Amino acid sequence: MSELKVAILAAGKGTRMNSDHSKVLFPLCGVPMVQYVLWEAAQLSPLKPIVLIGYQGEQVAAALGDQAEYVWQREQLGTGDAVKKVCAQLPGFSGDLLVLYGDTPFISAQSLRAMIEVHRSQRAAATVLTAELTDPTGYGRILRSPTGVLSGIVEEKDASPDEKSIREVNTGIYCFSVPLLRSVLGQLKPQNAQGEYYLTDAIGLLAAAGQPLATVKSERPEEIMGPNDRKALARTEAKMRREILDRIMEAGVTVIDPASTYIDPRVRIGRDSTIYPGVILMGETKIGANCRIGPYTQITSSVVGEGSHVYFSNLTGTTLGKRVEVGPYTHLRPGTKVADQAKIGGFVEIKNSTVGINSKVPHLSYIGDTTIGAEVNIGAGAITCNYDGVRKWPT
Repeated sequence: MSELKVAILAAGKGTRMNSDHSKVLFPLCGVPMVQYVLWEAAQLSPLKPIVLIGYQGEQVAAALGDQAEYVWQREQLGTGDAVKKVCAQLPGFSGDLLVLYGDTPFISAQSLRAMIEVHRSQRAAATVLTAELTDPTGYGRILRSPTGVLSGIVEEKDASPDEKSIREVNTGIYCFSVPLLRSVLGQLKPQNAQGEYYLTDAIGLLAAAGQPLATVKSERPEEIMGPNDRKALARTEAKMRREILDRIMEAGVTVIDPASTYIDPRVRIGRDSTIYPGVILMGETKIGANCRIGPYTQITSSVVGEGSHVYFSNLTGTTLGKRVEVGPYTHLRPGTKVADQAKIGGFVEIKNSTVGINSKVPHLSYIGDTTIGAEVNIGAGAITCNYDGVRKWPT
């Protein structure tokens, strides 16, 4: 079986967002939009995906780190030009290239695997993922011969009235045989309303050369949807948030009010825990089994042990043991470690400190850079004064 390389096109600005930031970096449930696509891509091949970057490419690469290789498209000359640059980075590669987009966060590895299987079983030069939409406005249309074979793709701005009536659309997701793709990339010309090199023209050129083409119609057209403006971004966020919450509830977690609960897709929650209204869980947070979180609590990149209760509080970079109680109005800052059965009470702030087993910091205290042993009770209003104007000293 030939190797598979995945390319994610993420070079555009997204002008309808009316923003100075790259569209693919807009967060959905706390994660850059492109990250969802990268997670799915990583399931398809052991080869590291390529992300094509352009507008604010440094920021995109910084956000994704070493999860991908990067190719620059410094001038926005269209998808055909983008894929040319990707192929130039793959000298000698003779496998298949899967082309994805950084602004389609709902695309699934399951759907892409089905597409790749069809591509390989039919020994196609190119396979196109299509979808049938009630309103196809804005999408390129799929053109077929009288026998139903794919013959080309026409972009909406270049389509005739009859072609615009076609409801089967091009999702922009392709699987190509790289050697056959290379044979036509040099023939692409910017002779269209946009003045760009269209990757869709490669399909027509392959068809004209008699190369076999295939299509796979998506069973879930919503997977190809991505936000083009701020209103669509809000709708996309709501849909993504609901999908995350559905997965959590199916895994045995009670979410009392999904409409007021915001959970990052990286969060893990144990069975029989309950999430109360007004909760925000972000980053690489892990919640144990049988916990109660909230109401009105934000936890970021923290660990909460089994059987703990955190309510009306804010935790960042914190580790809680088992059966710990935190709140109300508690602020636990990075480096805080609270051992089993401890209690951190109302209007308490702790930073970079350790609280021992069964100890209590009940109320109105600041504990910073401090080690508290087991069975200790810190009285109300206690403050560890550890800053001499130059250094912070441990207590």
